[in-house]
Amino acid sequence: MQHDEVIWQVIRHNHCSFMAKIETGIFCRNPYNVTGICNRSSCPLANSRYATIREHDGVFYLYMKTIERAHMPNKLWERVKLPRNYEKALEIIDKHLMFWPKLLVHKTKQRLTKMTQMRIRMRKLALKTREKIMTTPRKEKKREARREEKAEKAAVLEKSIETELLERLKKGVYGDIYNYPVDKYNEILDKEVIKDAVSEDEEEPEIEYVEGYEELEEEEDIEDFGGLAISNMDDDNVGMGNDDDDETVAVERKRGRKDSTRKLEKEETVAKSKKKAKVLVEVEHEDTNERQTAVL
Repeated sequence: MQHDEVIWQVIRHNHCSFMAKIETGIFCRNPYNVTGICNRSSCPLANSRYATIREHDGVFYLYMKTIERAHMPNKLWERVKLPRNYEKALEIIDKHLMFWPKLLVHKTKQRLTKMTQMRIRMRKLALKTREKIMTTPRKEKKREARREEKAEKAAVLEKSIETELLERLKKGVYGDIYNYPVDKYNEILDKEVIKDAVSEDEEEPEIEYVEGYEELEEEEDIEDFGGLAISNMDDDNVGMGNDDDDETVAVERKRGRKDSTRKLEKEETVAKSKKKAKVLVEVEHEDTNERQTAVL
């Protein structure tokens, strides 16, 4: 049999694990306390008929305790889910606590109001963007700094060992036959190929100057001398004045054409600045007492 007054006298004057005494007052840590204050009307342990409101995952529930279920601790509290609408929740509280004490009903409605306001404020704060300050322990910072130093030292040591081994291999300290990792060997070959390619790219191309139209001028000079020789042979063999005159006229026309083409080619070329010196050649014939002139 449960006696509320005896329970309250034991809790209040002897010991209660939910009691918290501070300068401002005496409070109760029991999650079923409707006000959070340690007194006779608000204590959930010393009242056989009690009602309160609790929250689970954003949903409010109405908890009710009666004396009929005092002998069944696993079914001591009756739970009723409350809607999100504040007015409908108040209607459900009035319906289930119709014949309960008015003070307890008023405290239950007050708790529902406070919890609803708290939920609204929580939603507003969640929508706002706030700066989050993260702290890192000093031990972790020191540990990471030590690890970085060790890693740097190991990297420098490995690099120095590698360079020393390469120098010894180049000097031939280990002889002709030795085991060497294939992947490292390929890496060194690739590095050497890249260095050769870069050095070839960096080398400046040599500039060479080549004289043009040499072959053309030599051929023209040969043709000029050949024409002169042929004309002289014809003059000696034939001996006729009229024929000689015709041949000399034809040769002079050919020479005039060649001279004109030669002048055009010399004007087009920029490399040659000096003009070729002209040579005047005179040929006398004993039989005809005539002179032939040729310009080279």
